[in-house]
Amino acid sequence: MTDLRRRLAAEALGTAMLVATVVGSGIMARRLTGDVALSLLGNTLPTGAILVVLITTLGPISGAHFNPAVTLVFGLRRDIGWLAALGYITVQILGGLAGTLVAHAMFELPLLQVSATVRSGQGQWLAELVATFGLVFTILAGLRFRSDAIPWLVGLYITAAYWFTASTSFANPAVAISRAFSNTFAGIRPSDVPAFIAAELVGALLALAVAGWLLAEPKTLTQMKAAQ
Repeated sequence: MTDLRRRLAAEALGTAMLVATVVGSGIMARRLTGDVALSLLGNTLPTGAILVVLITTLGPISGAHFNPAVTLVFGLRRDIGWLAALGYITVQILGGLAGTLVAHAMFELPLLQVSATVRSGQGQWLAELVATFGLVFTILAGLRFRSDAIPWLVGLYITAAYWFTASTSFANPAVAISRAFSNTFAGIRPSDVPAFIAAELVGALLALAVAGWLLAEPKTLTQMKAAQ
């Protein structure tokens, strides 16, 4: 139980720091420039950078999921027990909400907010499916071929996905929920969150299916003969 408590604490802390970075850098970017493209760049680079840091430092403790979609995939792979997975998802959401509050406090904004930013439509939903598919596939392929490079792979993928997806790549149900409570550059209207989460979960499950086939260990001649 002590080990599980440490893992849950790492997941909560990591998700809080991730969301604080996403929301805080968005606030800072909008204060520094009125150019939306520059604001997005100012939001993108800190997010990719903090992912490298968080996965490197907290990964050895909890696996550095910081994302319910990732935890779901690892649960289905039986890499994590379902009781622990439920705990992970709970603290990820709570940690993300805490990160939003901390970001607001740092910039002396009202702590409790509700976003009015509309993020809806088929293009946005497809973008979230694609973003989450790519994230989960990147993680699974990294585990298969270069586990030591996962912090950089994830950080660089999210940095790219901010710009090639129409939704700016939330790719994380806990982050989507947390951003609904920030009426800032990074916000999302609460009524738009369920569709984002549904798309993210579909993308994660598709990545699990594709990775299960594409990344499977090749059968040896002995194994093929035994199967026959």
